[in-house]
Amino acid sequence: MNSKDISSGILKAIATIIGGILILFFIYKIQSVIVYVVISAVISLIGLPIVRFFKRRLKFNNTIAVVVTIVFIMGLVFSLIGLFIPLMVEQGHNLSLLNIEELRNTFLSIYEKIIAFFLDKNIEFDQDLNKNSLFSKIDFSIIPNFLNSAVSGLGSFSIALFSIIFISFFFLKDSKLLGNAVLTFVPTGKEDGSQRSMNKIKDLLSRYFVGLIFQILILFVIYTSVLLIFGVKNAVVIAFLCALLNLIPYVGPMIGGVLMVFLTMSNFIGHDFQAVMLPKTIFVFIGFLLGQLVDNFFSQPIIFSKSVKSHPLEIFLIISIAGLLFGVIGLIIAVPAYTSIKVILKEFLSGNKIVQQLTKNI
Repeated sequence: MNSKDISSGILKAIATIIGGILILFFIYKIQSVIVYVVISAVISLIGLPIVRFFKRRLKFNNTIAVVVTIVFIMGLVFSLIGLFIPLMVEQGHNLSLLNIEELRNTFLSIYEKIIAFFLDKNIEFDQDLNKNSLFSKIDFSIIPNFLNSAVSGLGSFSIALFSIIFISFFFLKDSKLLGNAVLTFVPTGKEDGSQRSMNKIKDLLSRYFVGLIFQILILFVIYTSVLLIFGVKNAVVIAFLCALLNLIPYVGPMIGGVLMVFLTMSNFIGHDFQAVMLPKTIFVFIGFLLGQLVDNFFSQPIIFSKSVKSHPLEIFLIISIAGLLFGVIGLIIAVPAYTSIKVILKEFLSGNKIVQQLTKNI
């Protein structure tokens, strides 16, 4: 190998590295667009059964069926957003979110009631853990700052919403649009197998996301019933928010439990701690645990076995590994990504024994 070949190889390597960096930089700059496309793809998978229903049962043409589906989904989204407004107003009133001193005093009041309850039971606390040392370190100004950031983000939200609706419309109108775009990157001779894989993935993920909606609905009914029984205000909104958080495996239910307990306590701030606030909070938390038991031993196994054709233990291991490797994002995308990989492996490596064992139900 002469010096000319070495120089040419070095230049090609440098060009490849620079090209890779430029591609990564380009992806970084358009990450918002990528997020829009991913969200639109999920919406199209959820809306696909609805479009089919309108076309087959109500005899709508394709465009009208897609428009009605988009309007239906967006109507649900805006209705849910509208439900959160009373909750925000109520909690803003209860916790005085825009008044830092009143908010601090509210937390101090709850803290003092908790301490008084345990002292009444002859349970002593470390004297170093007093209200001044505990709450002096909390920056309560972060709450109004967060609200201000949320308001300033409404403009970006509007742009994102329009983009998602626009992209989702065309994904639903032409279900092959995304698949054709992917096929442009598939090597020659692999198009047929790739097309079969994408059709199978689309079918499985569509059933998976629809199954998640039913999972949320079951938890929503349980949580709403519990909160209404114990007289918690804005029970419907709190229940929906906690049920929605359940979509994040492991982490979501913990956040939902803390949120439900906190909002329940804030509903009864003016009442006696030992006679009203504590018992109601405990019973609500028991109801939350009941919902989690139903979800873990009934809802999730049925959804995973019927939609993505995977054993619950298999899904548990995949979610755990994805969470360790990629954090919360890994927890969310673990099941869809694993399902897609299984379908692709079955199509192109069907002779492998391990692949045959993993994909025998697909």
